[in-house]
Amino acid sequence: MRSSGATRTAIMILSIGVSIAIRNALIIFFRPDALRFPVPVMESINLGGILLTYFQIGVVLIAFVSMIAVHSILSRTVLGKSMRALADNPNLARITGINVDQVIRYTWMVSMGLAALAGIMLGLITHLNPNMGWSIILPMFAAAILGGIGNAYGAMAGGMIIGLAQEISTAFLPAEYKIAVSFAIMIAVLFFRPRGLMGGT
Repeated sequence: MRSSGATRTAIMILSIGVSIAIRNALIIFFRPDALRFPVPVMESINLGGILLTYFQIGVVLIAFVSMIAVHSILSRTVLGKSMRALADNPNLARITGINVDQVIRYTWMVSMGLAALAGIMLGLITHLNPNMGWSIILPMFAAAILGGIGNAYGAMAGGMIIGLAQEISTAFLPAEYKIAVSFAIMIAVLFFRPRGLMGGT
């Protein structure tokens, strides 16, 4: 798709289609049964009226550490700077001597590692099944657009805003409306900043 000159939007749509195919293949080969990690059941702790488990606290801490690690890669390594240059202007990055194909391969590796970590953390606080990531695809899409397509820092900021807004909204609205809240925030922000909070491509 890249070699044929496809746009990022087309590649994103293709990625969603591939994810649907992989998800259904997993259901066929491994069945749609829900599984859980063999971890002990623990009592919740009360933090200012909010009940949290140690696993939930651990997931939040790991998420912050992961964000710091991604920031360090993007700002302090040659690979990270190449990724940012490629995101800003692929043609200019290629002219300046950056091995575009190699950077894209490494970006895929980092992305898949982060996705695997996210799946493990989600499984720790919920359960494991082939559909477990499907329910958060739309909020992730909203977060990416909110932060700015192609902007890694924007995606992190958008994810934090969307995630917090969704959970806080459950204090006033039924949980079924969480996704609607995320898209309402995305639409409101894009009225004032069409390219997202931090600008995208």
